[in-house]
Amino acid sequence: MKNYQIAIIGCGKVAHLHAQAIGNLPHATLAAVWSRTPESAGKFAAAYGVKACSSITAMIRENNIDLVIVCNPHPFHKDVTLEAARAGANVLVEKPLASTLEDSDAMIEACRAAGVRLGVVSQRRWYAPVQRIRQAIDDGKIGTPVLGTINMLGWRDKPYYDADPWRGTWDMEGGGVLVNQAPHQLDILLWYMGEVDEVYGVWRNLNHPYIEVEDTAVAIVKFKNGGIGNIIVSNSEKPGIFGKVQVHGSNGASIGVQTDGGAMFVAGMSSVLEPPINDLWTVPGEESLLEGWVREDSELFERIDPTVYYMERQIEEYLQALDENRDPLVNGQTGRRTVELFTAIYRSTRDNAPVKFPLKPEYGNDMDGRRTITHKQ
Repeated sequence: MKNYQIAIIGCGKVAHLHAQAIGNLPHATLAAVWSRTPESAGKFAAAYGVKACSSITAMIRENNIDLVIVCNPHPFHKDVTLEAARAGANVLVEKPLASTLEDSDAMIEACRAAGVRLGVVSQRRWYAPVQRIRQAIDDGKIGTPVLGTINMLGWRDKPYYDADPWRGTWDMEGGGVLVNQAPHQLDILLWYMGEVDEVYGVWRNLNHPYIEVEDTAVAIVKFKNGGIGNIIVSNSEKPGIFGKVQVHGSNGASIGVQTDGGAMFVAGMSSVLEPPINDLWTVPGEESLLEGWVREDSELFERIDPTVYYMERQIEEYLQALDENRDPLVNGQTGRRTVELFTAIYRSTRDNAPVKFPLKPEYGNDMDGRRTITHKQ
């Protein structure tokens, strides 16, 4: 594998995790950084011994950058991605790809037109218990996935929303728990269950009166394979309980993963408290394996820095994809599916009706139905 020159766009909290991950990879070099705030770029660059640049295009071309990792807040993903692609760099974007389908499509098209790859960060896919479930589905161990569920019950407090001016607003953040906290679990559910046919959803703000956006959402999903799903995601349970994705098969077997336990991880503000584990496994003949897997995954958790280790795994896979001239596992279209799913929940709440897929971009004063709620609290 060649040595890849990497640049980071956006020098906030999560950028430090990516910088550390790049530093741990033998075929990757962090060469330069850019930020909307030159002072932030200067401090970040000094901390990692790299160049701080004032222009994305110049940074890419003057430093022969192969890959940029976009770490600025997602309201600003589109413009920097378009510039990076046009300058000739491959792009890996922190989740979510964008907050709207319109921005997502513009980013995908820009990368296609420039002949570069687009990926989206979803590092929980590299958790061993998450991958066991995908492998079990691929091997037919549960028959056909017929029921998939997400239960993500977390907490965000006022200091969290006060930490950055873009948080908690429709114009900037573009949404709440669906846009910012739930994309990891939404991505995993879609990875397991396949393409969506129809969604009926409802969002509410239950106990965060100081923000505009939703802190809780629920949805019923019909999948094109005939399966159904249920989504419950919330930032309203103090101090945070767990995040779980579970899949039940046509042969009666059930498999699941707890991706997050205890207070939820916030980049730069908290650590990962509990190891990701398989919390459910009734595959015939494999029921006894669960205890050993939990022990194995817990022991790994104690040996690594989980906030960095899984970033390493995703960046490593992305570089392998570039080496092999293929799309990464989580590409732009994959990231768009998550945006399409949470957009459908917003539209369904607005219209109090199911929403059929595929969705077409709809962007106006209500941002795909996000400003309008049919049942006032």
